[in-house]
Amino acid sequence: MPYSRAIPEPSAGPLVTALGVALIAASLVTNLFVLVVGLMAMVWGGVLWFRAIFPDECVEAIPAQVLAQTAPNYAVSAVGKPKPRAVFPEEMHPIRSGIRGGLIGGVAMAIVACLWGISKHGSVWLPINLLTGAIVPGVGTADLPTLEIFHAGWFAIAVAIHSVMSIAVGLLYTTALPMMPRRPLLAGGVLVPVIVTGLVWASLGIVNPALEHYISWPWFIASQVAFGLVCGWIVSRTEMVSTRAGQSLAERLSVERGGKR
Repeated sequence: MPYSRAIPEPSAGPLVTALGVALIAASLVTNLFVLVVGLMAMVWGGVLWFRAIFPDECVEAIPAQVLAQTAPNYAVSAVGKPKPRAVFPEEMHPIRSGIRGGLIGGVAMAIVACLWGISKHGSVWLPINLLTGAIVPGVGTADLPTLEIFHAGWFAIAVAIHSVMSIAVGLLYTTALPMMPRRPLLAGGVLVPVIVTGLVWASLGIVNPALEHYISWPWFIASQVAFGLVCGWIVSRTEMVSTRAGQSLAERLSVERGGKR
């Protein structure tokens, strides 16, 4: 049973990585110096974290007196035989399904957003240009005619932002949907869009003021639901694979060392 006689060694990697990510997010409303510090902290924390688990997980022995006082973590089966307590989820959808679902769901979201731009402002480029407002400073001060025309640089940035975010949420679906096996489409198409809408509503004025000025919340929610339904449907239709819980990272990656697997 994993960690029955040893536990992972303490590591500052996760904390430093989280601090770096937080500083990178804060740099959107501060300055370039905060971004540089955040990137350095994230890379440093990632290295510390990676070295703690690869190629072999760093563990430390549980003191004998503590081990003797700790009752075994067993569950009893129907026939009375003890078995290790299951780690949940024991299975998840393949990573490739999350990438595929995120990209296709991103296309569905983009179609809804472009329909809003055409129906409300007669321009398919408005929602695309507004998406870049979180990175490109000029978007926040641009007038409506400027936002309604095509800009090659803004278009490339918008595609990159939308692709990365769509893939990230798609990968999240690969582990989140197995935790809601009865209604995966309800969770992916309704619950997650509601949560995302609440987060965007609370932070949009800081992250992207230009988008907050023009956004239509009914259309925004519709685009989130379109993404959730498409991505959730694609991910939920794939056959799940074992998470191989309890194995080290080297074992899960099937890394060979010294002629032995």
